[in-house]
Amino acid sequence: MLAQKIQLIKNGKLKAEENIKNFIHKIRNENKKYNIVLHLNEQAVDEAKIIDKKIKQGKAGKLAGLGFLVKSNINVKGMICNCASKTLENYKSGFNATVIKKLKNEDAIVLGMVNMDEFACGSSGETSAFGVTKNPRAPSRIPGGSSSGSAAAIAAEFCDFSLGSDTGGSIRNPASHCGVVGMKPSYGAVSRYGLIDLSMSLDQIGPLAKSSKDASLIFSVIKGKDEYDAMSQEVKDNKELKNLKIGLLSLEADKEITKLVENKVKAVCQKNKWTYKSFSLPYTDIGIQTYYPIAYTEFYSGTRKFDGRKYGFAIEETCGKEVLRRIIGGEEISKAEFTGRYYQKALQAKKLLQQEFAESFEKFDLIITPTIPRLPHKFGEKISIEDMYNYDVLTVLANIAEFPAISIPCNEIIEKNDSIPIGMQLMAAYGHDNFLLNCAQEFE
Repeated sequence: MLAQKIQLIKNGKLKAEENIKNFIHKIRNENKKYNIVLHLNEQAVDEAKIIDKKIKQGKAGKLAGLGFLVKSNINVKGMICNCASKTLENYKSGFNATVIKKLKNEDAIVLGMVNMDEFACGSSGETSAFGVTKNPRAPSRIPGGSSSGSAAAIAAEFCDFSLGSDTGGSIRNPASHCGVVGMKPSYGAVSRYGLIDLSMSLDQIGPLAKSSKDASLIFSVIKGKDEYDAMSQEVKDNKELKNLKIGLLSLEADKEITKLVENKVKAVCQKNKWTYKSFSLPYTDIGIQTYYPIAYTEFYSGTRKFDGRKYGFAIEETCGKEVLRRIIGGEEISKAEFTGRYYQKALQAKKLLQQEFAESFEKFDLIITPTIPRLPHKFGEKISIEDMYNYDVLTVLANIAEFPAISIPCNEIIEKNDSIPIGMQLMAAYGHDNFLLNCAQEFE
């Protein structure tokens, strides 16, 4: 637990310098095996020494001496922020994203930048221009994506916590595959300023950690209104964990995974004297069809600045297949937009799903599904584009309807000598982020 480690550091039983040196040493020794960290912060140990002085003076922040890793699409001043792409291979950030500024203000220390799917386009961790990220918990299988390095870093114990971005499940997907906790906050609960976004109306920065309690601590620091992000806002909720009604949303998923999640819900409800009920919604099956026209169109729009003139190289000339697929798709959708055939229709469907979930959260305090509907595939295994996109079929709903969601470890499935982590997804009404984190602790 991070709270205990912070106390050790503040009490002088563990130096911030020692904590950071331990992580740097572990990364240097083991990173070749996993390809998680793309760039180390060479100033991290010196920064830790300064934090130790602040601790002695009684002036240290609430995260003093903790080390964290950052997805390579979040700007950290002086660090390479390349989105795991040759397009921005040597791009060095000139400023700190708001989330970085907030964490550094509380004396957390950036350890480095981690691998990811190129420009966050992917669900497997395989599309990075700098090689695939390995899954420390199931090395022969994908770690999930696009925040592959952020989740794998927690599983490999390379940091105290990490940051990722979630467009349609990009934090929760790899959290599930790597057996860690990953949270997507309510849309606007955390500032997106400094994020090189995939889709502006869907993206959210969030924490990954070993436990929900740790994730809650980090969320408490990074959340809140930001003058640089017009969509950001304060989310405050005081909802208590009493007499909860849990909804088990029926969606298509592997039967063994579904059973493990149902068993967990049953056990926790019996312990807390909560009630649970399976239910279905009529429009959830259009989640993927709603998500991709929005994501493609907004990604195409966002990449027009990568023309090779101001920074980096021309994206169409340097990017990988998946990025190019989304650029071309977004361009075609944009051409058809004068008829309102795709993007506008998707926005209409988005409102429909928002309304559907708003009504559901009047009946249930919490809605639960598996995080991912199937087991992660093995490296080298052929998988169709449709199957790849369907990894996110259960997670896109929270991004479309803008409410908070979290993936926590549920169990493991043994298959052909692999012990594969399984995640369960908890979802709460918009703005009930703290309530969701408290519920997650009960389920853990």
